[in-house]
Amino acid sequence: MARTTDSDLAPHELRILVAVADAGGFSAAADTLGVTQSAVSHSVRGSERKIGAVLFERSRAGARPTAAGGKAVAHARRILRLLDVLTAEAREAARPDAAAGPLRIAAFRSAALHLLPPVLQRLRVRHPGIEPRVRVVREVGRGTAGEVTDGKADIAIATLGGSVPPPPGLVASGLFDEPYALVHPEGHADPRSLPLVDWAENCGSYTRGWWAAQDWIPAATVEAEDDGTVLSLVSAGHGMAIMPALSLAGAPASVAVTDLGPARPTRQVGYVTTSELARSAVVRAFVRELRATVPQDCR
Repeated sequence: MARTTDSDLAPHELRILVAVADAGGFSAAADTLGVTQSAVSHSVRGSERKIGAVLFERSRAGARPTAAGGKAVAHARRILRLLDVLTAEAREAARPDAAAGPLRIAAFRSAALHLLPPVLQRLRVRHPGIEPRVRVVREVGRGTAGEVTDGKADIAIATLGGSVPPPPGLVASGLFDEPYALVHPEGHADPRSLPLVDWAENCGSYTRGWWAAQDWIPAATVEAEDDGTVLSLVSAGHGMAIMPALSLAGAPASVAVTDLGPARPTRQVGYVTTSELARSAVVRAFVRELRATVPQDCR
């Protein structure tokens, strides 16, 4: 039988590392956990000795993870989540078709608005024991996949197919290709002459080549916070935009959508999870309902 060693971190030590990172300091973490600050400090020092690296930069303003600490905290979150899954699935072993427990989902805005609701409805009917918790994350930088990497989400709805592969330890699978279209005020005689309205999440590496080859697209004169704001501005006649299909779900009648032709850009929408959680009952149940709810026009 394998035995723990002096270098192993116990679950309570992992929880303290996560609490310090989330709270931004030892005192705040102690309040969150209901223990003394000295207990938190002692535990963190013990974890640093076991790992052999400084995990937090201490200052009067609080504590911030070092590079080593960031890695340790991310793994701590994932290990603690696996312990939760272990308990839940062991309890449900007598009912192999039942999935229960929390399911942490990260999604970009348009997916959370238009893709997730029917998926969660089906999940609630088929698996009432699953407790979905949705976190909306901007799909820029590390995006939704970063939430899984950091152990803050079990699965992420993400855009795939860009130049940056999923981080090590994650698995990704595509669901559908989402086409882009020209969006402009209804009835405008020459929509391509309008100024461009855009937002930071719109142009990823999957569309950049197409975008650069279009000499009719001007530089954006209006940079909005999100795709909902873009749609509102276009509806009010302030410009045109190039937007993916999910962002156009439920577009008002004052907005016209024009196909960009067979060479139009697309982006792949899929999911990202860890190799360990991909086999868990809650993630497998969610993926089944997700695949069953893929928009018909994107299959």
